[in-house]
Amino acid sequence: MIIRKMYEFENAHIVRFCGSQRCRQSIHGHSYKCEVLLSSNYLDNAGMVYDFGYMKLGIRNLIDSFDHATTIFSGESDEYKNDLKKYSARWIEIPQNASAEQFARIFFILIRRLLELSEMKNGEREVRLHSVIVHETSTGYAQCFEEDADNENMGKIELEEIKFSPGVIAEWRDKKMFEKLVNGVKFSYEKDC
Repeated sequence: MIIRKMYEFENAHIVRFCGSQRCRQSIHGHSYKCEVLLSSNYLDNAGMVYDFGYMKLGIRNLIDSFDHATTIFSGESDEYKNDLKKYSARWIEIPQNASAEQFARIFFILIRRLLELSEMKNGEREVRLHSVIVHETSTGYAQCFEEDADNENMGKIELEEIKFSPGVIAEWRDKKMFEKLVNGVKFSYEKDC
């Protein structure tokens, strides 16, 4: 069985090296939609694959980190990166160009790690991240599966290479969320969702 949860976020970026001059030379933004699809061959004690409330506590926090933020490709010049960081409280620096495809891969890697580290407390079993779909426009999206997330032909992504601004971290419910992801610390959600 597959369940799906949709999230929305507003984000600004430049997509270097793309075919469109506007996209590769000017900061611009999109109203993104992100679909997270989880699967399992089992249902928990409540008859669910995974409680949507748990998704609200963990997965939503990760995706919301990109809302009203500027995403910066780490390959940009230091001058450019420092200028953006100087004038924006909310930014994320990522190791790949900020395309819809790379957003889908980064979200996949972050969410997969979060699920791996989440303590299942209500009989959830074999809950897996099926795919992540990032809609950049109303007509175009990128969908990432497990084999895409780790495909070095698409550019390597290591968790440690993703950097969140202090302004983003300040809004997290768990200020050490990303540090826990990187260091393999277990997550536990109380049923206050």
